Amino acid sequence: MPASLQGELQPTVYRFKLGGFEAMTVLDSKGIREGLHPLYGANATAEEVQAQARLNNIDPNKLEHPNIPTLVNTGKELVLFDVGNGALPREYEQLKARMPAGNLVARLGQAGYKPEDIDVIVLTHGHPDHIGGLVEGGKPVFPKARYVFGAAEYDFWKKNEGVREARKFNQKLFMTICEPLADRSTFIKPGDEVVPGIRSVDAAGHSPGLMAYHIESEGKRFMITADTFTHYVMGVQKPEWHFDMDDDKDNAVATRKRMLDMLATDKLFVASFHMPFPGIGWIDKTASGYRWVPHSYQLNL
Repeated sequence: MPASLQGELQPTVYRFKLGGFEAMTVLDSKGIREGLHPLYGANATAEEVQAQARLNNIDPNKLEHPNIPTLVNTGKELVLFDVGNGALPREYEQLKARMPAGNLVARLGQAGYKPEDIDVIVLTHGHPDHIGGLVEGGKPVFPKARYVFGAAEYDFWKKNEGVREARKFNQKLFMTICEPLADRSTFIKPGDEVVPGIRSVDAAGHSPGLMAYHIESEGKRFMITADTFTHYVMGVQKPEWHFDMDDDKDNAVATRKRMLDMLATDKLFVASFHMPFPGIGWIDKTASGYRWVPHSYQLNL
């Protein structure tokens, strides 16, 4: 009898210790996107983008796009960074074909956490794949959490000034989901502390108020970079190439270059929302620029 194929089997939760903190990345969902160009490198040629893909042994015409929230247990509080897609594709007709449903709650459950265990939810920015899991059926998914927004990011969506046409639905979605949570929210600026050991870092460009977060415990450090880099090849090896989803493309390029230099110079461990799961690794400087070095066993020792 022939052996039956069982389908894809992929890890969805990765937990590690960093100083006195425990952190975990969670694969909320992933999609396969067609057309590597002009999604990446609209200011380059399709041939250049495809050549860069082949150089790195990846498909030159499509890509895997994962969504990976990070949970940090400080020993006193559970701090969740971003919440994935949630029920958005089930609740909004225009999103059904654009994104997969989120699995964050179920996968947190596999790791031993219930929604009511989460103390703080930090929203790095207001794009749908980062806020979608906040609310389902009009009710907060994490009933006991307080929320942290970058003040500039929140104000951008609320004031609705300068929102590009491609983000008009995003603006309405943000107000529907996030404005009712304002009375349980804190609004911070770059450099502010979220809880002891966690501090915000300016990463504006992909969105007007995007924040990264520096985490430090017992001399061990890492950076949650959110959507500063949205692809481990295109966003790291070619930071000057435009990404279609960046709201301020020139600022996003400048931010990528600044962050790459800092991460490589300081040898900071990185957790990044759209890198291949588990979304953690390092940035190395090379003769021609930078490269993403995925975690292997460094955190297991």
